[in-house]
Amino acid sequence: MSEAEPAAHAADGPAPDGTGADELIVVGCGTVVPEADRAASSYWVSSSGTGSAGGTRILFDCGPGALQALARLGLPWGKITDLAITHFHADHVGALPGFFFALKHGLARPRTRALTVWGPAGTRGFFEKLAGAYGDFVLDPGFPVLIEELTPGAARDLSGGPRLEAHKTPHTEESVAWRLEGGAFSFGYTGDTGPSPGSSTGPSTELGSFMRGVSALVCECSLHDSQASDNHLSPARVAELATSAAPRLLVLTHIYPHFRMGHDVSRLVAEAGYAGDICVAREGLRVSLTHR
Repeated sequence: MSEAEPAAHAADGPAPDGTGADELIVVGCGTVVPEADRAASSYWVSSSGTGSAGGTRILFDCGPGALQALARLGLPWGKITDLAITHFHADHVGALPGFFFALKHGLARPRTRALTVWGPAGTRGFFEKLAGAYGDFVLDPGFPVLIEELTPGAARDLSGGPRLEAHKTPHTEESVAWRLEGGAFSFGYTGDTGPSPGSSTGPSTELGSFMRGVSALVCECSLHDSQASDNHLSPARVAELATSAAPRLLVLTHIYPHFRMGHDVSRLVAEAGYAGDICVAREGLRVSLTHR
């Protein structure tokens, strides 16, 4: 194991316009606990597209503080092409009303391009409830909002070329993990997940197999092993999952502050048996997703 050096796998600071080819930028990596230096879960993935297809800019989850973090990082939030949601807990979707309000009223030039929302079963009903609470702009911000529900095991090609696939996770009734594959790049995001039913230590190899060989795996590591719960991961569980997945870089995220500030979380994952490169997510962390 090594704590990945920024020069080797990642670099801080925003891309010039968020359109870098095949790149992850951490927008938010926090939890339900408010922290001054990080928004809640939100991850920007951009790809240059293939052939005549335009580039793709995907936001995975949109937790509280994400919109302000996008602005701090200089990312063109008004040009997001796709939004992928893992589940409906507030720390993963809490910024959505403000995001759609900004898309309707906050752009100097009105948007016309459709925005596709990808999510698990119940996503359309969730957005209809948001619209009922906040206003019609959630579903009708002045351009088409296309809502696509993906069942676990389903995969769809995005307009810019990459293929998005869902995998069930044991966190909520609807929760899923995402894998994005673009031929020359790959990316995996666990969302929130606990150990699979029947596993005494961590997720079954099914999720690891689903994520196998991705360039970067963004993986939650919420709590110390001594506080392990049924709906989150801890270092031993992360080590099991990552060993099965064998990503080029493991990016630990969604770490509760009392755990992150009191422990070397990367070292705990390594001591639990994972031998690959690890880094801890932080706002503005950039990771190339190109296979090499």
